[in-house]
Amino acid sequence: MKLRMSILATGVAALWLVGCSATGGSGVSADGKVGAAMDVVKAATVSEDDLKSAALQLRAAEDKQARVAPPNNRYAKRLARLTKNHVNEDGLVLNYKVYLSPQVNANATPDGSIRVYSGLMDLMNDQEMLGIIGHEIGHVKLGHSMSQMRTAYMASAGRKAAAASSSAGGVLAASQLGDLGEALINSQFSQSQETASDDYGLAFMKKYGYNTKALETAFRKLAAQRGGKKGSTMDNMLSTHPDPGARADRMRDMASK
Repeated sequence: MKLRMSILATGVAALWLVGCSATGGSGVSADGKVGAAMDVVKAATVSEDDLKSAALQLRAAEDKQARVAPPNNRYAKRLARLTKNHVNEDGLVLNYKVYLSPQVNANATPDGSIRVYSGLMDLMNDQEMLGIIGHEIGHVKLGHSMSQMRTAYMASAGRKAAAASSSAGGVLAASQLGDLGEALINSQFSQSQETASDDYGLAFMKKYGYNTKALETAFRKLAAQRGGKKGSTMDNMLSTHPDPGARADRMRDMASK
C-alpha cells in the first residue's frame, strides 16, 4: 500500500558532482545553464516505454541489493499463492517478490514490479494482504507510479542519459541508477493519489469477491503500529500519507455501499 513507495538505493547509490569548476565561483556558465535546461526538457519528454525500461533496470538493481525470499521460502510461497490470479491484471503484467526485512512496507514501479516486505506480511492476514496488493496495483494502473518515476527521472542525473541518447531505454550506469533511486526515495505520492489507490484497492476486492472489510482492518493495524508516537519510524513513514485511522473509516463506509 505505498506505505513508503521507495526504491532503496543502497549499494548502487552514488554522489554526483554538479557545477564543479577549476575557475572558482559557482562553476555554472551560461552554456551550462542552457545545457541543463535542455536536459530537463528532454527528460520531460521521455516516453513511458523508456521510463518503464529505466524502472525495470532500477528494480533489478534493488533486487540484487535486497534479501529476496527464494521460491521455497514461506513468505514467497504465501505471496505466490495470494497473487497467482493477479499476474495479468486488466492487461497489466505484474511480477511479485518478497524482501526479507522487518519493515512494514510495500511498493510498486511502473514496469509492473510489486515488492512486499516480510514485516508487512507478518502484520497482515491474507485478505488484508490482497487489499494492499490491490492498492499497489492501483498506483500502477492509475499512472501514479509512472508520474513518480518521471518526476524522479527529471530530478536525477538520469536526465543526462536522456540528453546523450534521447532515450532512457538504453542501459543506465550503476551511478545513474543510484542517482535515480535516490531521487525516487525523495518523491512522494499526493494524498489524492493515495486516496484514489485506496478506492482502486477496494474495487479490486469487490471484483474478485474478497473480504471488502480487509482494507479497513489493514489501516486499523497501521494506525495501531503508529501508536501516536511522534518521531517514531512508523510515524515518519506515515507522515506523508492520509491518516490511517481516517482511511480505515473511509474504507468502512465505502465497503458498506
